[in-house]
Amino acid sequence: MTTPGMPRRIDRRRFLQSAAGAGAALAYTPTIANVASAAEEPDPINVAVLGAGSQGRLLAMTARRISGVRFKAVCDIWGAYNLKWLSRLLKAYRHPVNAYLDYEEMLAGENALDAVIVATPDCWHARHTIACLEAGLHVYCETPMSNNVEDARAMLRTARRTGKLLQIGQQRRSNPRYRFCCDRLLHEVKLFGQLVAAAGQWNRAVQTPFGWPKGREVDEAVLKKHGYPSMNHHRNWRWYRGLGSGPVVALGSHQIDVYNWFLDARPTSVLASGRTNYHDEQTHEWCDTVMAVYEYETTEGGVTARYETLTANSHEGYFEKFMGEKGTLVLSERSDVGRLYPEPAIRREDVIKWAVELKAGRLTAPKAAMEMIERMTVEQLAQVLFIAPTPDPIVTGVSQAPSATVMSCGLAATLNKPHHQPHLENFFDAIRGEAKLNCPAEVGYETTVTVLKINKAIEAGRKLSFRPEDFVV
Repeated sequence: MTTPGMPRRIDRRRFLQSAAGAGAALAYTPTIANVASAAEEPDPINVAVLGAGSQGRLLAMTARRISGVRFKAVCDIWGAYNLKWLSRLLKAYRHPVNAYLDYEEMLAGENALDAVIVATPDCWHARHTIACLEAGLHVYCETPMSNNVEDARAMLRTARRTGKLLQIGQQRRSNPRYRFCCDRLLHEVKLFGQLVAAAGQWNRAVQTPFGWPKGREVDEAVLKKHGYPSMNHHRNWRWYRGLGSGPVVALGSHQIDVYNWFLDARPTSVLASGRTNYHDEQTHEWCDTVMAVYEYETTEGGVTARYETLTANSHEGYFEKFMGEKGTLVLSERSDVGRLYPEPAIRREDVIKWAVELKAGRLTAPKAAMEMIERMTVEQLAQVLFIAPTPDPIVTGVSQAPSATVMSCGLAATLNKPHHQPHLENFFDAIRGEAKLNCPAEVGYETTVTVLKINKAIEAGRKLSFRPEDFVV
């Protein structure tokens, strides 16, 4: 029975913007949330993009593919280029966005927003994110969370105080293949036995500094107001202290986060070496070549993890690798890079035994994988996991290396989305109360603490230790 004067249903906007609506994500599971018909159009979520550079464009063009997402505003200080480019493109896709040069004007002028995607330079993440949270909006903030720990801590505290959702853009956390390998292969099945080492890299070819169309520069007064000494600093901010944190932080925030996640631990120390090998130290204030070594203590023993970034050689690209007593897992966002390297300690019989468990439903897998599994025999399923050895550049020329086998894990059908889409979908599902965030501010903060320590270790020239309390706010 409805009390007179009481609405029959909760207003959509009040639900999406309320702490109850945000907190409802904790009370729903994907199984419950998917009871509704897949064909049913979800309630619209009104979104703004703050930062219309290359990453903002990528996120906007990815998010527009998601049902129910409606862009209402775009904000960027480079009105003659970034702002005009993205706002025109979104309008072409029938998103009637308003364009703003100032984020405070956007927040004051848009009273129908539910969420904001923050894709501005690292030095602005905290200020922009905190302002949006304070305005009652949920935030998807690109990684790294911030270029300093203090600001990342303030972002986390503001999210807790306002009750708003804050998703950090470490998108591997929502990648179906990464989640399957972590949850099932490493922890549930323990396919590789006890892990003893991890490694990763993101090497890139020589890149010239970003330029800009002459005559379309940002006004000098606007640049100074936002902390950029010149248009060059605005375009190449990642290389300057106080603006970015260098390639090892920009790239390592994604990959070193995978170490913390897959090992289910936080590092105890880091040792790092870095230098400017290729670029001019005046134009590139951060090291262009970095190699770091972390030490972890997991519940099963110690793990040593190394990480490197090169900006003058792209050999082997980017990947993460986990080595255990029974085999090695190589994983990347590139679907063609995933490999298993079995050691003699792992037997084919063990794989078939696991396949039987999976087939019988005693182990779980993503829905798309299960649909595929239901049509396969146990032998076929085992073949999906361990196909005949194939040539692989990672082991070419290495004597007595374990045979590389293609790893699909029955997930081919789930890998046809842009890399960022599952993570954005998770964010919008959480706003609707249909999921938990895969990378909430607490996780982003832990990653920020982990990665920023590399630059400090390079400067100190020695191994630096972490304390457990370093990762807690």
